[in-house]
Amino acid sequence: MSLPHAILTALLEKPSSGLELTRRFDKSIGYFWSATHQQIYRELGRLEREGAIRALPSQGATRGQKKEYEVLPAGRAELARWTAEPQDPKPLRDTLLLRLRAAAVVGAEGIQEELRRHLDLHRRQLAEYEEIERRDFPPEKDAVEDRLRHVVLRAGIDLETFWTRWLTRAIEELGETAGAG
Repeated sequence: MSLPHAILTALLEKPSSGLELTRRFDKSIGYFWSATHQQIYRELGRLEREGAIRALPSQGATRGQKKEYEVLPAGRAELARWTAEPQDPKPLRDTLLLRLRAAAVVGAEGIQEELRRHLDLHRRQLAEYEEIERRDFPPEKDAVEDRLRHVVLRAGIDLETFWTRWLTRAIEELGETAGAG
């Protein structure tokens, strides 16, 4: 149920066309809530049918032009309701952890390389998040809205820091056991 709420959030930040929205997802919201272009367009249609958003009147001919959407009062009310609603944390589902568990049963062939690959990916993501933090969150940017966005970014930084530390330690530990055998 969170994709429509992610779209409402993005549209309240800035009315956008579907294409602009998918690009914004790729650069910001997509870091923590991913969606395909098809999912976004399908959800835009549903939100419009439900009266949560509307296409803004276009300037001139509409054939081939992008529809730009804005959030209506019903959409804002739904987002506010959802934001205030309690929700329990979701259980962790991570394929890498499951694969490591399976490797304990069938053998660890290729696991070290996969752990190193994941470590490289997490290091790159961490560097990207840290660059966003340096660029977009100077100390003087202290409005509540900025602090909330920064808290979300800090969650990403903290998660990537966790994964880089955990993967480094796992590689070291598995390297020790491989050498002992």
